[in-house]
Amino acid sequence: MLSLDIAFLKHGYETGTLKPEAVLDMVYDRIAARGERPVWITLVPKAAALAQLAAAPRGPLWGIPFAVKDNIDAAGLPTTAACPAFAYTPRRSAGVVERLQAAGAILIGKTNMDQFATGLVGTRSPYGICASVFSADHISGGSSSGSGVAVGAGLVAFALGTDTAGSGRVPAAFNNVVGLKPTRGLISTRGVVPACRSLDCVSVFAGTVADALAVLEAAASYDAEDAFSRRPQPAAPLPERVRFGVPAALEFFGDDAAAALFKASVERLTALGGEAVVFDFQPFRDAASLLYAGPWVAERLAAIGDFARQQPEAVNEVVRDIILGGGGHSAVDAFKAQYRLAELVRAAEAEWAKMDVMVLPTAPTIYRIDEVLADPVRLNSNLGTYTNFVNLMDLAAIAIPAGFRPDGLPFGVTLVARAFQDGALAVLADALHRALPGACIGASDVALAATPPARIQTSADCVRLAVVGAHLTGQPLHGQLTQRNARLVSTTRTAPGYSLYALKGTQPAKPGLVCDGAGAGGIEVEVYEMDLAGFGSFVALVPSPLCIGTVTLADGSEVKGFLCEGRATADALDITGFGGWRSWLASRPGERPL
Repeated sequence: MLSLDIAFLKHGYETGTLKPEAVLDMVYDRIAARGERPVWITLVPKAAALAQLAAAPRGPLWGIPFAVKDNIDAAGLPTTAACPAFAYTPRRSAGVVERLQAAGAILIGKTNMDQFATGLVGTRSPYGICASVFSADHISGGSSSGSGVAVGAGLVAFALGTDTAGSGRVPAAFNNVVGLKPTRGLISTRGVVPACRSLDCVSVFAGTVADALAVLEAAASYDAEDAFSRRPQPAAPLPERVRFGVPAALEFFGDDAAAALFKASVERLTALGGEAVVFDFQPFRDAASLLYAGPWVAERLAAIGDFARQQPEAVNEVVRDIILGGGGHSAVDAFKAQYRLAELVRAAEAEWAKMDVMVLPTAPTIYRIDEVLADPVRLNSNLGTYTNFVNLMDLAAIAIPAGFRPDGLPFGVTLVARAFQDGALAVLADALHRALPGACIGASDVALAATPPARIQTSADCVRLAVVGAHLTGQPLHGQLTQRNARLVSTTRTAPGYSLYALKGTQPAKPGLVCDGAGAGGIEVEVYEMDLAGFGSFVALVPSPLCIGTVTLADGSEVKGFLCEGRATADALDITGFGGWRSWLASRPGERPL
């Protein structure tokens, strides 16, 4: 099966070995072979997709085929939210669709979903029930069912979902793909039919974390027309040795195979250098219960209550009962629930003090379609055990594949971190995904190992700078960075091949980093991000024999960084063996630098 991962397609387009017209032909052939229903609600005609391609800007996603959940507006295509009687045809696309098409991506169609984005199962749609790509008898997960299946089946390179309670994560687990749920407000929700407007997120399904990050980079932007849009905020980087939290008690509802796969994920994360810590999940569990048992369900009534009251027969029975049930909550209930949530967020701070991220089962188990139809509310609630709290508590999350049960059904885990740590969290998730033996993308035979790893993107108006000595946190010249609003991105190491010298006669004392091919272990650096103006004024301060060049990091990425002229090392002390400036200083307490 030809891979649809973004890096592969872009390389093919750049080298001429692939033509986007041929890729679109293949996409439509695959859709025809599978059948339009139940994955799609509205399919863009192939001729219209080719017309999009002809007019598409040559942006970072040029020629990349994608799909959107059918509660997200696309100009000229009906938005149904999986309810035919609700349908309307917008003249303008949602903000996120506008940005993706401005980046050159090609919209293929609108995907099936749990009606009005109410459910985690994928069974609540008049357009048919999507099944997992691995079993026609098992649910695909919802509410973004069609988007998860479209990526898992290799019909598009990526797809948009929405995620209020886990809808961008559960379908990822059940279709062996990645589900990125960003910090609330990073991607505009203008033009999205609300579920709970104060909590809704647009999510990304992709075959790899790298692809999901590439889409997030193109899609994320402050939108003044969206009252809930937020500007990115500085976030503490994840340390090299990540403390990852594992709940003291876990519920798998009798699924021993899922429990074993989760345990294996914890072991892989530990083998990658992480430190497992046990934490109390109760504050998070209690917050999760507020989403449907509390007054937030009234937000669903605020979104479509008039329609549900006027045309109750047009709404799925389970969905109708949930939405109209929101009318039983008062304003007093809403305030009391907000107070309770604030208490739980405060209680959770004590647990966050123990850990940098948490690792959870994306869903505790997977159910057959007939089981869900027979018991739709209870089983749906079980699936949200580890997802419902995330947006209420303003956290970022990413779901990744974590292996297969003996019966061939997929399992996934989710990493959760504080708001705005999306990039660093995704890189960690990618490392864990790549540690999974024999990992393939979706239901294909495309090996994950054949795709490039995830890297945090730098915005076009920012520069990343690696510092190695007197500008490190706590060192004498660190203020030159803080004065320019530089943001610490990560603490990491250089690639092998760098040597570090303690220079003589510098005030304050400074080291010199030289790329000479000799150092074997890499040198500790801190990587900062700053705007172009700040970077320019910073470079003007750099004295000889130091200079700013290009430094290769341990993950193979390149950033600007401090280097040293070779002449200055003739009488300098080689301290490469200490692995970094701080380690060398710590080895000589009370002594004056050279």
